[in-house]
Amino acid sequence: MDARFTDEQDEIRRALRELLHKRCGTEDVRAAVDRAEGHDPGLWTALAEQLGLPGLALPEEYGGVGCTLTEVALAAEELGRTLAPSPFLATAVLAAPLLLALGTGAQRAELLPRIAAGGLTAALAVPGTRLGAALALTGPPAADWAGGGRAGGVQARRTAEGWRLYGEADQVLDGHSAGLLLVPAHAGGYARSRVLLFLVAGDATGVVRTRRTALDPTRGQARVQLRDVSAELLGDEDTDIHPALAALGDAAAAVLAGEAVGAADRVLERTVEYVKQREQFGRPIGSFQAVKHRLADVYVAVRAARSAAYYAAWATVHGERVGGVALAQALEALRTAAGEGIQLHGGIGFTWEHEAHLYFKRAAGDESLFGPVHRLRDHAAGQAGLFEGAGVAM
Repeated sequence: MDARFTDEQDEIRRALRELLHKRCGTEDVRAAVDRAEGHDPGLWTALAEQLGLPGLALPEEYGGVGCTLTEVALAAEELGRTLAPSPFLATAVLAAPLLLALGTGAQRAELLPRIAAGGLTAALAVPGTRLGAALALTGPPAADWAGGGRAGGVQARRTAEGWRLYGEADQVLDGHSAGLLLVPAHAGGYARSRVLLFLVAGDATGVVRTRRTALDPTRGQARVQLRDVSAELLGDEDTDIHPALAALGDAAAAVLAGEAVGAADRVLERTVEYVKQREQFGRPIGSFQAVKHRLADVYVAVRAARSAAYYAAWATVHGERVGGVALAQALEALRTAAGEGIQLHGGIGFTWEHEAHLYFKRAAGDESLFGPVHRLRDHAAGQAGLFEGAGVAM
């Protein structure tokens, strides 16, 4: 592995950080999450037109930039620093790779250029609280993650006019505003149940979307109800979607790890700045040895998480899957950095006026969606065979 960044990678980071510095301050973030979309459409347009962010990893034939996952992870790190609310995770990280991997030629040609241009946003509507299970991050793919085939989840039936969907998904990232929904649904009845992926227009007849109050306000979530909705099958009916979902899960975990590292690094910077200014007993509190030790521990955790995140992004490109363990380390580092930030900022750190708690909520919210950390590590250890044949010494 070559740990040096290319000039192109450095330029992506520089340009994105510069744009976000101008347009995504703390007050901008709070204003964006209060909008109906849950993000600033103007910022998303700028990210698409100036930097090509939605299509960063899409092939050039579909209007994308043609970069690797490493560039996507570096972009996510910059987005994480500001906690920028955007459709990037739902659209570019989760939905677009599935369209590219499973879609027919016609579907890719129709949808991917619109996503790359920023004109179409998409969301993966996994039923219940099973996003981590669907992406095989917390365990091997299970047959019941999409609802069990009898009750719950989303059911699909074929009619003379085409496929119809009925059911509900409860924690859909950006599901309230996405123009396109990718919906896993059970088909074939209970005896021959299998999970297929379907395309549903966000404004289709029978789609009822309700924005939910989420722990992390910068990650918009929605309840999506499908009431006998017309749908289009994604790809071929005989395709097993689970390998594509597992590959997507590892790539998404690497990107999320980069994002969490960016957030942890930023909250550490803010905390160091504060302890240099705040005085107790006539001296800055940052001069006290106990404070130095606490921040040194956070610094080590953030640096280690950054190394793991960068390696995971590189390894994914080279066929190695370590995204889950990198995500676990990054989320733990973010939670530690944000927790120390809140403590060392004193009373102001606990108030809505201060941004430190937003970083803590990002860590807790991502653990709820994709983890928790101990399950991410447990599954990674199982995949690596760390405990195979291990006995207990007496």
